[in-house]
Amino acid sequence: MPRYTVHVRGEWLAVPCRDAQLTVGWLGREAVRRYVKNKPDNGGFASVDDVRFLVRRCKGLGLLDNEDPLEVALEDNEFVEVVIEGDAMSPDFIPSQPEGVYLYSKYREPEKYIALDGNSLTTEDLVSLGKGHYKIKLTPTAEKVVQKSREVIDSIVKEKTVVYGITTGFGKFARTVIPNNKLQELQVNLVRSHSSGVGKPLSPERCRMLLALRINVLAKGYSGISLETLKQVMEVFNASCLPYVPEKGTVGASGDLAPLSHLALGLIGEGKMWSPKSGWADAKYVLQAHGLKPVVLKPKEGLALINGTQMITSLGCEAIERASAIARQADIVAALTLEVLKGTTKAFDTDIHAVRPHRGQIEVAFRFRSLLDSDHHPSEIAESHRFCDRVQDAYTLRCCPQVHGVVNDTIAFVKSIITTELNSATDNPMVFARRGETISGGNFHGEYPAKALDYLAIGVHELAAISERRIERLCNPSLSELPAFLVAEGGLNSGFMIAHCTAAALVSENKALCHPSSVDSLSTSAATEDHVSMGGWAARKALRVVEHTEQVLAIELLAACQGIEFLRPLRTTTPLEKVYDLVRSVVRFGK
Repeated sequence: MPRYTVHVRGEWLAVPCRDAQLTVGWLGREAVRRYVKNKPDNGGFASVDDVRFLVRRCKGLGLLDNEDPLEVALEDNEFVEVVIEGDAMSPDFIPSQPEGVYLYSKYREPEKYIALDGNSLTTEDLVSLGKGHYKIKLTPTAEKVVQKSREVIDSIVKEKTVVYGITTGFGKFARTVIPNNKLQELQVNLVRSHSSGVGKPLSPERCRMLLALRINVLAKGYSGISLETLKQVMEVFNASCLPYVPEKGTVGASGDLAPLSHLALGLIGEGKMWSPKSGWADAKYVLQAHGLKPVVLKPKEGLALINGTQMITSLGCEAIERASAIARQADIVAALTLEVLKGTTKAFDTDIHAVRPHRGQIEVAFRFRSLLDSDHHPSEIAESHRFCDRVQDAYTLRCCPQVHGVVNDTIAFVKSIITTELNSATDNPMVFARRGETISGGNFHGEYPAKALDYLAIGVHELAAISERRIERLCNPSLSELPAFLVAEGGLNSGFMIAHCTAAALVSENKALCHPSSVDSLSTSAATEDHVSMGGWAARKALRVVEHTEQVLAIELLAACQGIEFLRPLRTTTPLEKVYDLVRSVVRFGK
């Protein structure tokens, strides 16, 4: 018998359908009837027959025709919403609809797998998992170490040994011993009480990254989770069922407790959950629609799911990958600007950089030489001013290898820290199967990724800061020898005047965001956790800085392409002309 999960005014209702020939309108009416039945005031309706409504899919939010048969309009187990006329867009339908929902409606289940062992995950792999390109499986070695680790926990429970987090309370309650018949309840209560985050939920991509990274850490075999439970968690990931995880609430020690608790809350069938099939809905219904059962937590498993730095680290992975991309693009954009401003290539000479051999500086200088005028790629623009009387360029052009270079070195350093953290066991207590014991420690402390991501924000910001100054040079006729604000009919058209203001505003915001969050610490848990990393904010603001830098460099790219129009018919090098052509394929010249 087909069944549908229907949302009416903040409540989810399972509605079976005996006859697939019944219509969408019948489904909406039946859902309203069931909703009213549970309300003492009939939901404020005099009669169900008088209620006027629309029905729409949760997936993609497409409106349905009330006269269409259900067998034509919907799939079995599909999620729909009844929007009652007069209601204010049913604000409780989804606490926060994912941005770009139209993209998620096109989601295709991946066929390829990445095998996790807890030791070899890369930042590139995690970002790909976040984008939904792969499913997850464990290596045979990982399965064995997970089983060995669980045997230690089972032995502790059987022998009634007092061990933190397994047979005791948590934090300030570490000395409270819990009886064996309450150990499962202890883990569920832990997850529920710690699910105290606030703010917008992580996007599906970021939640996928968070869940995948937690699975990778559990696969190391130091957490004590059972193989059965870990495989259940993997099934949830592979079905793209993603819990509602608010972005705020972690202080970065003891790990990212609040966000990881929200992650675990969905796994046990509580709270909200999202999937491409359902949109946001109650977790139990989303799991049921995908043929999955909620996880039943065994001793230690709640703690195993929520104790670690995976929120900081997964967001840090995204920041690193995007920073790496924008750092390469910054060299290309700056090279194009240098051409438009008729700069010289002499500052990128190999010998100059060989005597100050920072790796990033040398790489950036090499990229500039590869892009700018040379025997291999001659530039008509460069040839046009070869014998001008200018000796050297402004620092924003001449010093790109030194400024961009240290950003590249910063990214490489931070990437090494984050990659180590990706493959680190960050639980407490740690389970050492070869020793047959658990040991309490502090691997959950997020100071490493927090400090690294603060450093990343400071480094990447410099790409935006120097880019904004180049935009100023392009727009200022006294510096560029180009029309003011890069427009032929100044006055009638303001050109890039306010585009430059936008870049300046973003750079100013970045200056505030670059204040390190990890220099702060507030004592929590009744002074049991008396030093914390504040790594969650370090990660989120690093992402914000990267995003602003992407936007500033996009403005510079548009300005440089606008400026080159005033140098025509002269042409730049072949690589830079390809960049110009790419921009012009989506953005036309502004006259």
